Amino acid sequence: MTSAAHQSHLLIIEDDKGRREYTLDSPVYSIGRDPKCDIRLVSQFVSRRHATLVQLPNEDGSYYYRIVDGNLKGKPSANGLLINGRKLQAHDLHDQDKIVFGPQVHAVYYLLRRDAITTVPPDEYDITLISPNMTGDPEDDTATQPNSSQRQA
Repeated sequence: MTSAAHQSHLLIIEDDKGRREYTLDSPVYSIGRDPKCDIRLVSQFVSRRHATLVQLPNEDGSYYYRIVDGNLKGKPSANGLLINGRKLQAHDLHDQDKIVFGPQVHAVYYLLRRDAITTVPPDEYDITLISPNMTGDPEDDTATQPNSSQRQA
């Protein structure tokens, strides 16, 4: 029995409030200064609705996130997004992408993957019996046997 590869999406934000981690699993996240945003950024240099994260499907049944500048209605942020040093309107996130929202406000995206593991269901009839004389150390058995000088006496 094989379980599918497992992945976790993590966004680590650093802003005027410090460092915070967000595990991403929802279909959409709003990012910005507005208190109603799903991921709130604390900085005067960040737009109220600075960016949006959208979950999109991969062919294998897993998913990835795309970050889009501004809100879902198409209104861009005032300062835009710098992703890995390039100003972009939208970007499909990859492991360790760095997103800059403004001065001293940035995020790093991590895609954590755990490979598929093969699991075997336990055999419900596997019963191992242990005899009391099986629990000792095998090297201790030499102490209980007489050595050659005791046998000759």
